[in-house]
Amino acid sequence: MAIDVAHKRLFVGCRNQLMAMVDYTNGKVVATVPIGKGVDANRFDPATGLAFASCGDGSITVAHEDSPDKYTVVQTISTQRGARTMALDTKNHNVYTVTVEFEPPPPATPQNPHPWPKVISKTFTLLIFSQ
Repeated sequence: MAIDVAHKRLFVGCRNQLMAMVDYTNGKVVATVPIGKGVDANRFDPATGLAFASCGDGSITVAHEDSPDKYTVVQTISTQRGARTMALDTKNHNVYTVTVEFEPPPPATPQNPHPWPKVISKTFTLLIFSQ
């Protein structure tokens, strides 16, 4: 989650591929925008009015706060598969995310129907996005 203290809004990434904007004084969802799959982090930059949702599918959705109850997706940044942990530097407005490369996942089994792929050693990558 991320927060806009001035307008009393929480930004919540949801498994249904939406980022919900919630009035934290009453719990009401005031808006939603579509995001990628596998959301992990949300951030809000009060100086630019931009909200970010980073997703494991290799995307960061950027939505502009047009008003406290209206948000417009202004960009979808292509990152890299697995790049879902995110940080925002509100001084320089850079967005940071990290990932690694993965081997193909092993075959599914009844005991493990969704096997996780192994990480390829020495492939750690820091991605930096700026305007």
